Amino acid sequence: MRSKKELAIILSKLKDFEVPDAKLEQYSTQSEIAADILWEAYMDGDIHNKVILDAACGQGIFGIGALLLGAKKVYFVDLDEKILKIAKENIKEIKKAYNLGKSIFKQDDISNFKTKVDTVIQNPPFGVQKKHADKIFLQKAMEISEKIYSIHKIESEEFIKALSGENNFLLNKIIPLIFSIKQTQKYHRRPLYRFKAACFILSNLNKTQKT
Repeated sequence: MRSKKELAIILSKLKDFEVPDAKLEQYSTQSEIAADILWEAYMDGDIHNKVILDAACGQGIFGIGALLLGAKKVYFVDLDEKILKIAKENIKEIKKAYNLGKSIFKQDDISNFKTKVDTVIQNPPFGVQKKHADKIFLQKAMEISEKIYSIHKIESEEFIKALSGENNFLLNKIIPLIFSIKQTQKYHRRPLYRFKAACFILSNLNKTQKT
């Protein structure tokens, strides 16, 4: 992959949600946002030749981006069987033009995932429909990985700092983001919604101290 711009263009062509599930808080990550986060992780040495988890993977934008940037293996995990099928279709299309690492798909609750990985890149539910839904994803990421790139509401900083301290992780960096969501649900009253979020970058202190 030659540039972040090229990555964003490829990711923008992925097939997306047909009918997002409101209960699962499904919404798309824009290709530019995904490319920014993936490029940050790539430049920091957290993707190339690494094992990655794309949790709540949706159509697979983070996992596919990681594979394009040289990830050795990516686990795609989501509860929704239909969206996992779309992620598989996206991988199949990308493989026609690019030589990718191994991809493994699991339809399951994230709490059941036990495999150790190098890096977690995720855009989990924010906990609007189910309180603390994002906490479950963060706790699992801290249990199985060395580095985490996780998207949450911008006001989650203190909560994430506290959770990191409890699990011997360090909050290294916060990347502010502006998400745009199209009118996809009956309760949506506007054609486009914009809201502030952030990518929180966390590292395992045990690993940092060893190196």
